[in-house]
Amino acid sequence: MRDMGYQALYRVWRPARLADVVGQEHITKTLQNALVQEKLSHAYLFTGPRGTGKTSAAKIVSKAINCEKAPVAEPCNECNTCRGIQDGSIVDVMEIDAASNNGVDEIRDIRDKVKFAPSAARFKVYIIDEVHMLSTGAFNALLKTLEEPPRHVIFILATTEPHKIPLTIISRCQRFDFKRISAHAMLKRMEEILENSDVKVEEDALSLIARASEGGMRDALSLLDQAISYADEAVKTEDVLSIIGAVSQQLLHHVVKSIQAGEVAEGLEAIDTLMKEGKDPNRFIEDLIFFFRDVLMVKAAPELEESLDRLTGDEAFKGITDELDENWVFEMMDKLNHFQQQMKWASHPQVFLEMFVVQACQKTSGRGSSSGAPVDLDHNETIISLQKKVKQLESSLQRLQAGAQSSEGAAAAEPARQKPKPVPSSAKSRAHTKKVKEMLHSATKQNLQTLHSGWGQIIEQVKQKSVPASAWLNDCKPVACSDDQFVLAFRNEMHRDMVGEKFRDLVEEAVTVTVQKDLNMLTILAAHWEEVKEAYVKEQKTNGSSSSEGEPAQEHKEENPVIDEAVKLVGRDLLEIKE
Repeated sequence: MRDMGYQALYRVWRPARLADVVGQEHITKTLQNALVQEKLSHAYLFTGPRGTGKTSAAKIVSKAINCEKAPVAEPCNECNTCRGIQDGSIVDVMEIDAASNNGVDEIRDIRDKVKFAPSAARFKVYIIDEVHMLSTGAFNALLKTLEEPPRHVIFILATTEPHKIPLTIISRCQRFDFKRISAHAMLKRMEEILENSDVKVEEDALSLIARASEGGMRDALSLLDQAISYADEAVKTEDVLSIIGAVSQQLLHHVVKSIQAGEVAEGLEAIDTLMKEGKDPNRFIEDLIFFFRDVLMVKAAPELEESLDRLTGDEAFKGITDELDENWVFEMMDKLNHFQQQMKWASHPQVFLEMFVVQACQKTSGRGSSSGAPVDLDHNETIISLQKKVKQLESSLQRLQAGAQSSEGAAAAEPARQKPKPVPSSAKSRAHTKKVKEMLHSATKQNLQTLHSGWGQIIEQVKQKSVPASAWLNDCKPVACSDDQFVLAFRNEMHRDMVGEKFRDLVEEAVTVTVQKDLNMLTILAAHWEEVKEAYVKEQKTNGSSSSEGEPAQEHKEENPVIDEAVKLVGRDLLEIKE
């Protein structure tokens, strides 16, 4: 049975002297000088992240100014006054939690009592923790007291969110900003604590604790306490990993490696595992951003103290950092930032996380840097060049339709046309393609136009029932329609499979409601659709068919000079011809 007298490490080792407040030398030195010279302000504002020593420093200052040996730079912690303040028996030093005492009445009560002289100490000290939680009325009640308090009263306000405090309050205080404690300083403090105990902790395990606590000494000591309770004898790295969620760390590395290698399936499986563990997609995308931030920091400034701390005891991270290229990391951070914005208001943020993995993998595999090779800068230049050409072609097409450009100019732009790359055909794809070939004989242009005109409405209906379904549909467009079937062409195989297997009923129901016909959905990859359409057109020509029923055959029969020139200019697959 656990000893009920046990105290958490962070409580046992709470700083008793300013010299013990880790990593805040810029503040402790100033306060020590003020204490010795008795040049204390009537009000202080201590700001900074959690667990950095704000309340501890406030308590130490209250002891030092009331110490029986004053003026001193540090409290003696032995006299009756120091001990009374420490155990809370001297009521002249009051610690108030503004989170639960944030009303006007509580502050008015303080304002009324400050007039009275202290009973057992030289100074009355009011420590108001999380002061940003006070209401507007409470801040107004505090203003006058802060401006002209009696000589025997000192206010110390502490907060993690100084931006929420009115400037009128801030301007009446001496402000000290506590900073995040470096991993190096935390390591040193934890080693001091462990020297006074019989517990053995591996150095790498301590490094991991320091890194995981994100600059808060209290968090570090809580983790150390937990690790000591968890471990059998000596605390090992594996014990700390188990506590802080090693699986998440390994999965984070796994996701990055999958994206780097262009392995969509592996990346999505890792995301699926994370979601099954109950992880928050928004938190995970944030973790990815910070992971890549650390990679850039280590690459750009390897000699920086923070870089050295980050690499300590994390061989897996060091290995990944060596493999990744800076330009690729910048691209990933851009994508992550984009999807993070999308996720903020989404009811199903996991979908956007999956879309990030798919897009990032496609970009990687398309560039051929699967083994962490440097980014192909020539490839990036080619993309920019092609984007410029597309813009030129668009403007040329507009001039052509206005009759301001001759066919020679269009012929000169012909080389810019790109043929779609052939897509490898799986057994599943061949089965889809065969069904589409069969339905084309009954497809009509009229049916396709009806489906096109109602497509926006169909997407909206699907979205009302399932946001993820509408997100996967963004990748496709209707390309053929008969009296009982319609075809959706997808650019991405995974999107096609998701819609075809998981959301088929939703899409078919929305189409039936919109076009007032009971239609079955067929799906195909866009590249395969181009091949099917071309084969169908040839077949129609061979059979001497001049029927306007088959949509693909009809497309080839246009006899409009503007459209013919436009086809030469940008290719038929980029044109949408309206009657």
